[in-house]
Amino acid sequence: MGNLRTASFTVRATTEQALRFNRAAQAEGYASTGAWLGTAADAYLKMRARAGLPLPLVWGKGRVRVDLEDGSTVDLKGWRARPFGFYRGNPSGPGLKGRHAFTLVYLPDRRPLATFRYAGQCKALAAELAGPLLRGMPSLDPERITERHRREAL
Repeated sequence: MGNLRTASFTVRATTEQALRFNRAAQAEGYASTGAWLGTAADAYLKMRARAGLPLPLVWGKGRVRVDLEDGSTVDLKGWRARPFGFYRGNPSGPGLKGRHAFTLVYLPDRRPLATFRYAGQCKALAAELAGPLLRGMPSLDPERITERHRREAL
């Protein structure tokens, strides 16, 4: 088996929670409570996705590669939370600071999905679209969800 990359977390719990966590881990045959907590957290996120609830996405600054309306492909400064990114500007290209236009991009296709007045609207749409992607939706066709977000943004 190849190298397995891991991360460590510290979990704060009450004494009662810790007892419940330890019992559950032992009952399910886990070697450690931490391993059980990791599996439980994954199951929780998958359940949220199946229920159609928005997933929490972690955004950070980065480059967003996008196919613009004129057919060119550019790398723009923006924010990323795979598989999404957004940048200041519209599908024609980057915008100026102080201009209110932010475009959400589906990174695997480099395809602009929607342009909004505020960055938070891009984040909200991405969180809602992340659920169907986790459920294995074969191709991203966000038009219905995107249209509702556009209406609500007015």
